[in-house]
Amino acid sequence: MGNATNPVIVNALMRQALVAVEEVMGKNGLTAVLRTSKLDQYIDDLPPNDLSPAVNAADYARLNEAIEKFYGRGGRGILLRIGKASFEYGLREQSALLGLAGLALKVLPPKQRIQLVLNNMANALKKINSLDRIEVETSGGQIAYIAHTCSVCYGRQSTKPICHLYLGSIAEAVRWATGQNYQVRETDCIACGAGYCRFEVVEAQA
Repeated sequence: MGNATNPVIVNALMRQALVAVEEVMGKNGLTAVLRTSKLDQYIDDLPPNDLSPAVNAADYARLNEAIEKFYGRGGRGILLRIGKASFEYGLREQSALLGLAGLALKVLPPKQRIQLVLNNMANALKKINSLDRIEVETSGGQIAYIAHTCSVCYGRQSTKPICHLYLGSIAEAVRWATGQNYQVRETDCIACGAGYCRFEVVEAQA
């Protein structure tokens, strides 16, 4: 979600992020960033695993910012790991919603697998939030995931792309679909003044 007036995201997405944060940073780390981001209400009381739109996007963005500040220069790497863990949690808990349950991916070429999994992710987010505007673009042999609304960087400003958690989730989705570690980079970011956050899948890493 992203830049509408007082935008909200569903409980399950915040829960997914918080579970991933605890997995990567430990319980004490989660508690520390919740206090720093003034989200004390989630200490020992995670939001329910449901699709009720009850969490402010600004809170989600503040959580991401707190983690980045907590680790300084290492914040990006930690958020990438949290994004990876977040996708894995979503796969376990919401695979049907993500459209990933029972997918016969092995019969498809790698690029078609990537397109399918990213389109399914985009469709799932649009299904649970009608304000989300997401598309998957294929051009010149490249695949790009474009989010016109983004709760990771909502209300934030930066001179460089900062949607590391989102990037980590997309990279893990691509790896899950193909079995290969593709390079994924954020080329445009709403926090930098762009009209969207754009994540480009480049090539498989050796």
